[in-house]
Amino acid sequence: MTTFSKTLLAVATGLLFSGAAVADEKVQVYGKVNATLQSDDTGERETNVKSNASRIGVKGGIKLDNDLKAIYQVEWQVDVADDEKDNFKARSQWVGLQGNFGTVMLGRNDTAMKKSQGKIDLFNDYEADIKNLFSGDNRLDDTLTYISPKFNGFAVRATFIAEDGAKSDGENGTSLALMYGDSKLKKSKFYASVAFDSKVAGSDTTRVSVQGKLGDLKLGAIYNESEYIDGTSKGDGFLVSAAYPVGKATLKAQYQDGDDKKEGDVISVGVDYKLAKSVKLTGFYTDYSFEDGKEESHLAVGMEYKF
Repeated sequence: MTTFSKTLLAVATGLLFSGAAVADEKVQVYGKVNATLQSDDTGERETNVKSNASRIGVKGGIKLDNDLKAIYQVEWQVDVADDEKDNFKARSQWVGLQGNFGTVMLGRNDTAMKKSQGKIDLFNDYEADIKNLFSGDNRLDDTLTYISPKFNGFAVRATFIAEDGAKSDGENGTSLALMYGDSKLKKSKFYASVAFDSKVAGSDTTRVSVQGKLGDLKLGAIYNESEYIDGTSKGDGFLVSAAYPVGKATLKAQYQDGDDKKEGDVISVGVDYKLAKSVKLTGFYTDYSFEDGKEESHLAVGMEYKF
């Protein structure tokens, strides 16, 4: 175990036990392990075992005066498949305040645009992840985030990215999202959002997302348009997805087309089979067809355990 790994374990353990000693403080150690056995054909076929955004984190909060609550989250991505010397990579790590005014967070965080897509991308963290084709999916350092309370189903999320950020190019950036409904489709049958990035990671981006339920069938769509901050064209694209439960299984299908990060289209089909509330088996097939004639495909089976 590396020195950093030992330090991380000590910090997580210390936070857990310190939380147990404070009556009003709630500390949660959480995470997930997601691994797949894959046959990847990117011009040459090979077999891999991949870790798909497996992670561990600590989060919690403590009640303050005047209906305020101090909150925090410190999360790392871990690779459970490969022999990595630097196995821990920073994900969302922030400290904040929560009250009747909403929530304010300061640190490293997902932008408003990234969060605005909700659960529409059914192959998130896999080869067909929307971030591989479209601009706008950013988790950035040096950010200030605000989330408003809901008003008649509407909520606003805003991210300010300071010019000192690693991807800021010396300019302040903003990411704004207006959202309606429940992104998990548990409290409502419809979700929609519109989001705008200005000078974020070198791009100005607009994204519109919608998702709804027709009986048990979930249907979703995303339109994404992006240009470089100097005004030159970058590209656009769209995504449509569908999910349908059959007993303990959920059948999934998704199609993406764009000319932003990559020029071409992607077709994905898959199935998740729930073994328990926190455990599922998964399988998927993804096929990329690029405008330059190149193709790649990924066939995978695996397992996810959340804790």
